[in-house]
Amino acid sequence: MKKNKMSVLLLIVAAFIGAVSVQAQKTVTLFNGKDLLNWNFIVDKNAVPADQVYSVSDGFIHIKGQPFGYMYTKEKYGDYKLNVEWRWVGEATNSGIFLLIEETNNPFPNGIECQLAAGKAGDFVLLGGSDLIEFHQRPGTERPAFPVVERANPSSENPAGEWNQVTIYVKDGVITVFINGVYQNTGTNKVKTGHIGLQSEGKDIQFRNVVLTQY
Repeated sequence: MKKNKMSVLLLIVAAFIGAVSVQAQKTVTLFNGKDLLNWNFIVDKNAVPADQVYSVSDGFIHIKGQPFGYMYTKEKYGDYKLNVEWRWVGEATNSGIFLLIEETNNPFPNGIECQLAAGKAGDFVLLGGSDLIEFHQRPGTERPAFPVVERANPSSENPAGEWNQVTIYVKDGVITVFINGVYQNTGTNKVKTGHIGLQSEGKDIQFRNVVLTQY
């Protein structure tokens, strides 16, 4: 029965991707390989200048992982396909991609995190009071500080030092995630547009080929 449900879900995802690919219109390179002029920055408690956490080297975005925070697009986006590549410089630890951020006023804003933490890439983390229809809280229990909607399949990540690719589709608030070509998650949000963020939480991580296609 579970296998049948998964097959139906994958058919729906495939139809969704086919529909949005037909409508694709405009490609936006969010990172030009040279600078971070398209981005703003959050550093927890303004502990250090942002350029000590977020920088560009060898054509890659380099995020130190400490202090907590994130860099985010100056513009808000809705209805898009987002491709991002990432790799761990040393130890594979923790980071994430923030989606549909409404307000950028603290290290954990109202938005949905596509988890990149080692072994958990593709989970959704509900930040700052955000919600997904797919999150089910058990009656009589307290809502967690960071609710999680777990991915559908086992980890499809590459080892530390190797590049990974996440492909994210957002359409009318529905977020669908693939990690290295493997379907991992779908979440339904009432929010339709928002900033996109790359998180500092853990240790050194690099990003490249951050490209958004609007439709």
